[in-house]
Amino acid sequence: MIVVTAANGNQGRHLIPRLLDAGHEVRAVVASAESVRALLEAGVQDVLAEDLGDERSWPRIVDGASAIYHVGPTLHPRERAMGVGLIDAAVRAGVEHFVFSSVLHSIITGLVQHVIKRDIEEHLVTSGLEFTILQPANYMLPLKLVPVFERDVFELSWSLERTQSLVDLGDVAEVAEAVLVDPVAHAGATYELVAPGRYTAFELGGILSEALGRLITVHEIDPDSYLRAWVGDADPATVSHELSVLRGITSTYSAHDFIGNPNVLTWLLGRPPTTFRQFVDRTAAALESERGAR
Repeated sequence: MIVVTAANGNQGRHLIPRLLDAGHEVRAVVASAESVRALLEAGVQDVLAEDLGDERSWPRIVDGASAIYHVGPTLHPRERAMGVGLIDAAVRAGVEHFVFSSVLHSIITGLVQHVIKRDIEEHLVTSGLEFTILQPANYMLPLKLVPVFERDVFELSWSLERTQSLVDLGDVAEVAEAVLVDPVAHAGATYELVAPGRYTAFELGGILSEALGRLITVHEIDPDSYLRAWVGDADPATVSHELSVLRGITSTYSAHDFIGNPNVLTWLLGRPPTTFRQFVDRTAAALESERGAR
């Protein structure tokens, strides 16, 4: 049985259907009743609603698992404890393979979430478990295109002049499935997952303009505004960790480019990775289809 945490999140929504279609037994771990319903409707028979921040949940999550795919909640203040605790529980349960979704360049100490994931990587490598670590670049997220479709503006919370590498979530899920179903081939590996291209915000805006056939402007927003786009008007006292993460991103990404190389992802996929233009075309087509169905 393959356990997937954050099963209704960005990666899980792509990975779970792939695993089910291939006939694998899946346990999906989520945090909310709404997510439970969505996964049951998608055909997952074993869905756990668990608080990963509660150590009592860890033995239940790993019980009977042959492999675990752990995606930590980047904006959660207990992300480190969750990852370390789940690894320790996996050791005690005799899990055969632990796959951890980390982040590209986890060694960057100016980024809060990178330091946390680096510590989890170290704990996993020294745990005695068979492991594989995936290090994806920044996701190509449909959510980030909402201002594009609604207001013809592409927004980032760091310097528009700095370059970044990206990766498509579908490609990440394809690699994750391959790693989970063939642990022998990928045991002990750490893979950087990066699509071709290094883009400034202006270059991304140019691709968006060309793809959509209208001018898309680019705009730099502050991390507090970016956070509100993600969590709404929550009490600032409850989102201090989230703000520290996003402020670190703004500071570091404004001072340095955040780039990687597509060779490893190309090899793992056995084909060219999805480009940003292909992602935009696909997202726009899905939106038009959704509108047409209403």
